[in-house]
Amino acid sequence: MRNSVESNINGATKLMTKIERDKNREGVSYEDIAAAATRIKGQALLTPVFTSKTVNDRTKSQVFFKCENFQRTGSFKFRGAYNALIQLSEEQKHRGVITYSSGNHAQAVALAGKLLGIHTTIVMPEDSPAVKQTATKSYGAEVIFYNRYKTTREEVAGRLQQERSLTMIPPYDHPHIIAGQGTVALELFEEVGSLDLLLVCCGGGGLLSGSAISAANLSPKCKVIGVEPEKGDDATRSFHSKTLQTVHNPDTIADGARTASLGALTFPLILHYVHDMVTVSDEALLRAMFFLWERLKIVVEPTGALSTAALLEGIVSAANARIGVIISGGNVDLKQVSNFAQINEIR
Repeated sequence: MRNSVESNINGATKLMTKIERDKNREGVSYEDIAAAATRIKGQALLTPVFTSKTVNDRTKSQVFFKCENFQRTGSFKFRGAYNALIQLSEEQKHRGVITYSSGNHAQAVALAGKLLGIHTTIVMPEDSPAVKQTATKSYGAEVIFYNRYKTTREEVAGRLQQERSLTMIPPYDHPHIIAGQGTVALELFEEVGSLDLLLVCCGGGGLLSGSAISAANLSPKCKVIGVEPEKGDDATRSFHSKTLQTVHNPDTIADGARTASLGALTFPLILHYVHDMVTVSDEALLRAMFFLWERLKIVVEPTGALSTAALLEGIVSAANARIGVIISGGNVDLKQVSNFAQINEIR
């Protein structure tokens, strides 16, 4: 089903003309993102931007895919994790850090900790993709599993934080995390120039809010649209209602977007900078993922294909436009995806 994207964008644009977009009242500025880019240089990879004549012909636009599936640990999450851990005090580094994640942030914190000599404790759901569990352990993290149907990751991590006097590094609702994630869009704009649209996947909103801040400063006329799964539509409902909404354990193939809600930092940032939010079905998501595998020859995980799905399904469209699409990660559990595709007869 198509969303009334244009009307929402126009309304948001009128609101934004009343705000100095380079001055952020919520504690994360473009200057923070630029500083993060300098801080992570030499550790985070400068990921490639792909184009596809097939996609351009299909959308009647010029589309640029920023491929964070080629980032260290296989997702954009390494940027924020390294930016956060490197700024800890020596005492905090000595005590160690803890976080909670379904996989990508877990791997990112684990690797950043290994590089910086910081002990990392990661709380992960028992049913998180096996490929993400294995990778997290391989970076030397202590992994503690929990049953997401019986408790929450925040409860488990919070208890361990208190017991062990660890520093919490949340997956998205932290200014250093947001600033690090904003370097994805910064790099994209530096490489391809101004855009008309930027499509960004949304779980907790760290990548979306950081990218939107970069867009506001580097391509002020660019409209930023967040994309999340239909079964985990809390951010979309929050955006349109202007009231924070939640969702409990959404049963979506996009495991990276199973967050319960936006955060205290990311929610106001998204209201401030983002122009619209849309959702895509899991079936559309897998169609987009398989398209990227087969036509662009790149491995993308379900969450990583959210923005592509919104574009290819026509949920977001703009003819003769320059469109940026952030592919957020490539840590796919092939068995899980294959089972879902067979059950739903998707190919």
